[in-house]
Amino acid sequence: MSARKLAMIVFRALQLGFIALVGAHIVLGFGYPLWWDFLPLVLAYVLITVVNRWGGGAPDAPRCAREPVEVDPPVTGRWSALNSPADRTPSHGVHAYGQTFAIDLVAEPEPGARPGFRALWPPMRRNRDFPAFGAPLHAVADGTVVRTDDGQRDHFSRGSLPALLYLMLVEGSVREMAGVRRILGNHVVLDLGDGTYALYAHVRRGSFAVREGDRVRAGQVLARCGNSGNSSEPHVHFQLMDGPDPDTARGVPFTWRGVGVPRGGEFFEVAEPADHPAHRGC
Repeated sequence: MSARKLAMIVFRALQLGFIALVGAHIVLGFGYPLWWDFLPLVLAYVLITVVNRWGGGAPDAPRCAREPVEVDPPVTGRWSALNSPADRTPSHGVHAYGQTFAIDLVAEPEPGARPGFRALWPPMRRNRDFPAFGAPLHAVADGTVVRTDDGQRDHFSRGSLPALLYLMLVEGSVREMAGVRRILGNHVVLDLGDGTYALYAHVRRGSFAVREGDRVRAGQVLARCGNSGNSSEPHVHFQLMDGPDPDTARGVPFTWRGVGVPRGGEFFEVAEPADHPAHRGC
């Protein structure tokens, strides 16, 4: 077991210890101040910060920087970017789970086709209201499927302030303590060779068109966009990393052929791949 994997296990154990201490303190009334119960939580985040930022250097640090890997876009049609590494790194606020250079994509084939955020009502929406739901996810290069994880449900969107707060403060914390697969939801990892792996997260349950060990061609449909895991709405979470396990991998920068790296809020359009049997999924 690698040091990074062990650190992630200890990180989650400390989080669970914090919850247990607070609960026991409330029930049993320990004779010391409640704030002492937060010590495991503080230690957990100190540990993960040290491991992710100074354990060999942050992936976006100048001395650790590597050239972006050019691959095809993972989607076709009209999309826009959120949480883009073109705006900042780490793009999602943390280096954990190999997502230093990760990007989120939402589909909007026509202006206004994607439901907007609401302050209060409706608190949630059905996934079919979002054009991204069910959109095909394409292999960004030739490679081998090394990891698939299916079976987690596609939950309702968190498209209002109360629902988003629930996701951030309650659901997200529980998922993080449960492990990386609960954060990513259904996901697939491709080995692209030369120590580069592509991860697609929040995949639609039951939509996988490939299995572990399959060889795939660039443009081939792997699965379909969903809303599983730690997700506020149906969208594509894509990243490159240097290993198959997001718990221990470090982020790798990318650029999409013909697109580059879109900034947050920037729309881009990708043509459908050639109609070839190798490009078809289910």
